[in-house]
Amino acid sequence: MTLYLLYESASGYALFLAHGIDEIGQNTEAVRNSITDLNRFGKVVKIEAFNPFESALDALNQCNAVSEGQMTEELRNFLERSLPKVKEGKKAKFSLGLAEPKLGSHIHEVTKIPCQSNEFILELLRGVRLHFEKFIENLKPGDLEKAQLGLSHSYSRAKVKFNVNRVDNMVTQAIVLLDTLDKDINTFAMRVREWYSWHFPELVKIVNDNYLYAKVAKFVDDKSQLSEDKIPDLTEIVGDEDKAKEIVEAAKASMGQDLSPVDLINVKMFAQRVMDLVEYRKNLYDYLVAKMHDIAPNLAALIGEVVGARLISHAGSLTNLAKCPSSTLQILGAEKALFRALKTKGNTPKYGLIFHSSFIGRASARNKGRMARYLANKCSIASRLDCFLDTSTTTFGEKLREQVEERLDFYDKGVAPRKNIDVMKSAIETVEGKDTEMDVDEPSTKKSKKKKSKVEVVEYAQPMIEDKPLVTNGDASEEPKSEKKKKRKTEQEPEHEEDQTNGVPEDGTAKKKKKKKSKEENGEELQAASEVKKKKKKSKVQDDE
Repeated sequence: MTLYLLYESASGYALFLAHGIDEIGQNTEAVRNSITDLNRFGKVVKIEAFNPFESALDALNQCNAVSEGQMTEELRNFLERSLPKVKEGKKAKFSLGLAEPKLGSHIHEVTKIPCQSNEFILELLRGVRLHFEKFIENLKPGDLEKAQLGLSHSYSRAKVKFNVNRVDNMVTQAIVLLDTLDKDINTFAMRVREWYSWHFPELVKIVNDNYLYAKVAKFVDDKSQLSEDKIPDLTEIVGDEDKAKEIVEAAKASMGQDLSPVDLINVKMFAQRVMDLVEYRKNLYDYLVAKMHDIAPNLAALIGEVVGARLISHAGSLTNLAKCPSSTLQILGAEKALFRALKTKGNTPKYGLIFHSSFIGRASARNKGRMARYLANKCSIASRLDCFLDTSTTTFGEKLREQVEERLDFYDKGVAPRKNIDVMKSAIETVEGKDTEMDVDEPSTKKSKKKKSKVEVVEYAQPMIEDKPLVTNGDASEEPKSEKKKKRKTEQEPEHEEDQTNGVPEDGTAKKKKKKKSKEENGEELQAASEVKKKKKKSKVQDDE
């Protein structure tokens, strides 16, 4: 069987013919040794056809298609033009060797050309790549390197641009920096406390907050110069007048040592740096919240911005998080404990990063595992919605949060939660934006349909009622109530139809006349029924006598 080789270079598609190769000669070691020698390799592999790319943009499109395993129209035309034609109903007497198995399967599906990709084919293509410049006649030295360099730059640039547009990279960097800042601020604040405590040790017990301590340390500076005149300024910083007075009193009777002006300047500078870090940390948190509402609004609404950002950062991206099943998401961040439990055959962890959510903290000890499993399920749904939805909305996240709240109530109080399908239907309706006017119009249309159906039933029953003869027997003399109602409706309907055909609106007087007529007719019917009853009684009395 003849073997053809398809080589995708930076300058175009090339088709090679490998002849004189038997199954015995397909030893990869022997082929690998003979590749370096052009004389031996040139006798086995010869170029059959070459199709250069039209431009750099065309080369980039063809490269992207090959990397995705897709055959372009240009490649299909080149193969059909260069390869021998196969008659219908007969097998091909050749095969096409490629480096990409996905591309080969796609070519075989579309053109029915038999393709193969194995170690032997890859070694032959390696030799083609090594000696490609010498197979093409009009190719100048250095042209192939330039084409490869330009194509590699444009291909890499396209891939990097795709990653830059993914905003979850910014979320990952922000949450990592936020965690680092928390550790650094805590370390630096402890250093400020320890340093300034040599001068004013009583201030540590009065002011507990790190940021306020740095502010007060910078303001007080030298404790010997602190007087009651500075109490209003201290009150603005601390927020409590009693605490400000306590600081002033403690400064008067402080046991700390005196520091030189240079030492106090360094302490003030370091305290200012800590304050700046705390301010930057607040701004970074606001930035993270804004980014999370842009990239993963449903996940942020369900579990919070910080925990959601940690999940995205640990998974690598929002797409990777969306691919994770809920069982993986549940223990995301507890990998060490998981593998330790598997190694020692102990209990596996129930939760990882989602433990920082408030829902698991609110659950009782026996329900923490259940709550973590349920919360991981909802988080996986929210992450997939955020990853694949075209529009940004927090509706699904809010509904999922309501479900988690209902599940907490179910575990604590036994209140049955709503079904998932009902919650999702309501979420979809709110997203689609069904306004209240549509909801108001729907019942009115239903009422009109009911009225129409009633009118049709009455019109259908009217001739049957009119055709029935009056029965004067004793048992059947009283008509059923349903027939009376039908009679009343049939008597009122012709007048209504006449009013509609004439197109004249009914006045109040006309309505009163109709009511009077109906009352008179009802009175006549009642009188007739009472007379029938009296006759029956008389006949019974006569029979008894």
